[in-house]
Amino acid sequence: MSVEKLLLAAPRGYCAGVDRAVQTVERALELHGAPVYVRKEIVHNKHVVETLRQKGAMFVDELDEVPNDATVIFSAHGISPAVRDEARRRKLRVIDATCPLVTKVHLEAIRYAREGYSIILIGHEDHDEVIGTLGEAPESTALVSTVEDVDRLEVADPERVSFITQTTLSLDETRDIVQRLKEKFPNIQGPAAQDICYATENRQVAVKAVVPLCEVLLVVGSQNSSNSRRLVEVCEKMGVPAYLVDDLTEVQPQWLENIQTIAVTAGASAPENLVEQLVEFLQRRGFAQLEEMEVKEEDVRFNLPAELTRTVQLQTVARV
Repeated sequence: MSVEKLLLAAPRGYCAGVDRAVQTVERALELHGAPVYVRKEIVHNKHVVETLRQKGAMFVDELDEVPNDATVIFSAHGISPAVRDEARRRKLRVIDATCPLVTKVHLEAIRYAREGYSIILIGHEDHDEVIGTLGEAPESTALVSTVEDVDRLEVADPERVSFITQTTLSLDETRDIVQRLKEKFPNIQGPAAQDICYATENRQVAVKAVVPLCEVLLVVGSQNSSNSRRLVEVCEKMGVPAYLVDDLTEVQPQWLENIQTIAVTAGASAPENLVEQLVEFLQRRGFAQLEEMEVKEEDVRFNLPAELTRTVQLQTVARV
């Protein structure tokens, strides 16, 4: 009798930006005490948010829910200048946990707008990251999500057009949209390197590596996690069923029926302990032969926000 196999894709789970954002909230709670307010979900994972809430983080949708003189953290997805201006006007203590790779896209938008370009932002409407990026140059920026959106585009000057992208998109869908943009606007300008973040790309490449070897893929991540949903889409486009689960409790028994090889990965905002729990769950159900498939080693690290390091320095000086 054959032994069911479990393939564990790598890289998976936390990226450097998510790790930095979660550490930012934890460190801020240590330095300032509870409550610390966080605008939006610090990252798109319900388990992470709930764990931080239990530690004293207060998650709010907008700054008008934050009391005067409080500490507020901006999420990893970035914010628009209007939000930053409101925090400054109210004299809130701000800690900016925006992922540096998202900040890079914001700076590109600012530069293109300053140089008089029409900006095409490739992304998904209503995603927190897209809302923040659009806010940098709203009069100059148009959002596209599909090739068909590109076909409907009209710009002030077809010779001065640029594009930027949301960092958590699918490589394949972005490639098609960028190709159509280049066909429509031959002189279009873009970033020197693609805006899709290294972690999003690596996780999609890892999925493409394991999919030919498995019959079903489980992706650990929350439904509002864009990069996690893209992993499901990448798998499904290769003809293999994929399911997005917050944790092992969402696995349906019928997904495992008559399956010899199952693969597991996790979105960039999903903690590794959830993957470990899912692996143990699957091993108890017969998927005893565990094999990890690593396509690339990740060693990216980001420093904590400057606002935190300054506070630590000031406290150190005060103690001396």
